[in-house]
Amino acid sequence: MFRLAAKVNLLLLALPLLLAWWWRFLSRRSQRHVWFPAQALLPAQAPGLTPALIRLLGPLKMAALILFILALARPQLLHTYHVDEQKGMDILLTLDISGSMAAVDFKPKNRLEVAKDVIASFIAKRSSDRLGLVIFAATSYTKCPLTVDYDILKFYLQETALGELEDGTALGMALAASVNRIRHAAAKTKIIILLTDGVNNRGEIDPRDAAKMARDFHIKVYTIGVGTRGEAPYPVTDSLGRQQYVMVNVEIDEALLREMAKTTGGLYFRATDRDSLQNIFSEIDRWEKTSIKSRNYYETTELFPYFIALGLFILLLLETARRSFLRTLP
Repeated sequence: MFRLAAKVNLLLLALPLLLAWWWRFLSRRSQRHVWFPAQALLPAQAPGLTPALIRLLGPLKMAALILFILALARPQLLHTYHVDEQKGMDILLTLDISGSMAAVDFKPKNRLEVAKDVIASFIAKRSSDRLGLVIFAATSYTKCPLTVDYDILKFYLQETALGELEDGTALGMALAASVNRIRHAAAKTKIIILLTDGVNNRGEIDPRDAAKMARDFHIKVYTIGVGTRGEAPYPVTDSLGRQQYVMVNVEIDEALLREMAKTTGGLYFRATDRDSLQNIFSEIDRWEKTSIKSRNYYETTELFPYFIALGLFILLLLETARRSFLRTLP
């Protein structure tokens, strides 16, 4: 891209125009002449290249002046670089893998498999955020630390299965472990998404105390209760090794989950089927967007030396010509 860095100096272009007008004015007023006693003393001017070149001396001087004025306007070539600066977040996904997640009220898959599918879709929508995975039941541990390697994160997510941990639901321990994992993260925005289908029945840490801990470290917690309302089919194996389904009551401590989220400035959601769970993660994705700032960087190439050099070359050429083969009367 071409630009003039000092456009105001273009006002000096009025000077060549005034000089041209003044020269034309003097020519019409016959002020530019030399007196001779008789025309016979001067030979007739023969047509040729030399007279034409002599008539060009004035316009070429004017062209040199215009080049100098354009040099004062600082012509530049701009090379523009567009850079997007992304400020990512740290998001920790805390997933319940207790035995009740085997319920198949999210047909045709159970709760855990549907949750894994939806979380994988959520991961795919992130770009520069660091994400991690904590799983819990009666105890909890970090399955995958915060990372931007989404492929390895999705691998660990798909490897997550029921029975990895002792059965139970330790909400307080899970949230405390998640807070401890993310609290020293460098990102300005830190988020925990805790997904469960049960009631806190294990662990030494009260979920409310864990929520206060998250608030003190400026960590926002979204809690999601997973499970249909009423009863849900749960797989059991009879004495003959055959799998059957029995209806069990769905117990989710929504009041506790709502309080945990509210304490940290987050929100509580209830997912009663696959679509509603998908919509919840879509909402979180829409609200918690990565900050992207666009900046333009310029690399300039100054062109004024070329204009000055060309102007000086024209003047040097003119002076050389005037003192040699284009010599004229003073």
